[in-house]
Amino acid sequence: MANSAVVGVVGATGAVGAEVVKVLHDRKFPLAEVKLFASERSADRQVATPFGASTIRRFEADAARGCDIVFLCVSGDFAREHAKPLAQKALVIDNSSAFRLSPDVPLVIPEINPQALKGHRLIANPNCTMAVAAMALWPLHRAFGIRKAIIASYQAASGAGAEGITELLEGAKAYLAGEPVPNSVFAHPLAFNVVPHIDRFLDNGYTNEEMKVALEMRKVFGEPDLAVSCTAVRVPTIRAHAEAITIETEKPVTPAAAREVLAKAKGVRVVDDPATRTYPMPITAGERYDVDVGRIRTSLIFGANGLDLFVCGDQLLKGAALNAVQIAEQMI
Repeated sequence: MANSAVVGVVGATGAVGAEVVKVLHDRKFPLAEVKLFASERSADRQVATPFGASTIRRFEADAARGCDIVFLCVSGDFAREHAKPLAQKALVIDNSSAFRLSPDVPLVIPEINPQALKGHRLIANPNCTMAVAAMALWPLHRAFGIRKAIIASYQAASGAGAEGITELLEGAKAYLAGEPVPNSVFAHPLAFNVVPHIDRFLDNGYTNEEMKVALEMRKVFGEPDLAVSCTAVRVPTIRAHAEAITIETEKPVTPAAAREVLAKAKGVRVVDDPATRTYPMPITAGERYDVDVGRIRTSLIFGANGLDLFVCGDQLLKGAALNAVQIAEQMI
């Protein structure tokens, strides 16, 4: 691929699309031009970007096919319609869930399975909650072998896009003013509340979001029988997902050994000093590239072959835009 690419961002007015543009700029991605595409209602609108003022273009397949790289920051239905035709001419990195479990489409976290990219022009970007967990668990899996992972997520409003952030902020104002708290993005009002319901419920009692975490982690790790369960909860934070994780390992593991492994892992920051009240939190993990890992301790359930840990990572960065741009960097 050319060292100076024409890059298209489809869904550029959304939270992930806007973050992709910012990451491209901040990482000095070698591009000749960035083209911003969105729906017809946003077409011809001028927006400020780190590259300067830019005009939003109405998405047209022919125009997008003229790009070397296309980031799809759109719905799964849109991706299913346009991703494969676009991939005939361009490298397509899809942020939706449309192709993540397709056997012919690689699902990639560059720190974990970059080898899966070879020979492909359509790449799936993983679920944000799974990506944050995987960054912490993969180094531990390589060192100690993970048999089981039990995950409870505390997912920020940003996981539902810009609309989710707006609903939380407006709901908080209404709550503090003693007014009814409206909700349309979330199943229930999120302000001063937690909602154990993200995406639709499935026949097995889990939500689609929870099953994405389990199934996508197996694919990225190349471990089809890895035992993973998740409970996904929406919480009233703006940005950065948090996760409490319990693992059972094949080899004995100590907190000190786990910290040593994680300290050497790319994209991971060990934040673990309870004596100074230092541990991962959304307020400190937000707008950071690295995933924070702390509260590392021996599991009371699995003993010498288990750990409990707490993880925080920015849903819009490693959980979406940063990972997508890192995929493109691997391909140029």
